[in-house]
Amino acid sequence: MVKKELIRRSPLRILENSIHGGVGAGNIGVIAARKGVGKTACLVHIATDQLFQDRHVLHVSFLDSTEHIVSWYEDIFREVARRSNLDCAMDVHDSIIKNRVIMNFRQDGIHITEIEKSIRELIDDGGFAANTVIIDGYDFARSSTEELREFRTFSEKLGLELWFSAELPGDLDEQEGGSVPETLRAVADELSVVICLRPTDDFIRLELVKDHDAPSVADMHLKLDPATLLIAEE
Repeated sequence: MVKKELIRRSPLRILENSIHGGVGAGNIGVIAARKGVGKTACLVHIATDQLFQDRHVLHVSFLDSTEHIVSWYEDIFREVARRSNLDCAMDVHDSIIKNRVIMNFRQDGIHITEIEKSIRELIDDGGFAANTVIIDGYDFARSSTEELREFRTFSEKLGLELWFSAELPGDLDEQEGGSVPETLRAVADELSVVICLRPTDDFIRLELVKDHDAPSVADMHLKLDPATLLIAEE
């Protein structure tokens, strides 16, 4: 399969259509779940899809090491290429990998302005034309509405689409389904899209609980396949 056909047939087109074309530049989307359910896998699959479209991705990690992030990208790329029988897979890999940058920060003792400065320097001085920023490991329990508003204002100025992961305490099955999780409710007005990962017996369902300003949300009929860790149709 050629890259163009892979992009067209990706289940992420369903995700985009479900949220009115995507998160959109200047907006924030969140993948929320308890620890170990698949937040990073979802974010990396979304980022890899962006890379296939020749877009530029900046992956900001608040975790201790970035080595496992690189491994996630390699694993997700290999699985996408294998399942779609991608032509000249290594040539495609080498052509898109240059459009990805990984940065690492500690949330302790750093202000958002310092993060923004580093991103702006990469874009302005480094010539990296970022389209999408993935922010992984950010602790929403220690954030504030003002901080999320700063992130959104910054993304609006630079025309960036932001995707965050959010770790939820306990089991999502014990929380109210169909609504924004309690962990995110204080900052919900700053978020455009919220997707929860809800484990079932056979797979992990992607549950859309906030879709921009829509009064109700549609069932995306998407899942995270536990065998491949790819987003797929139910």
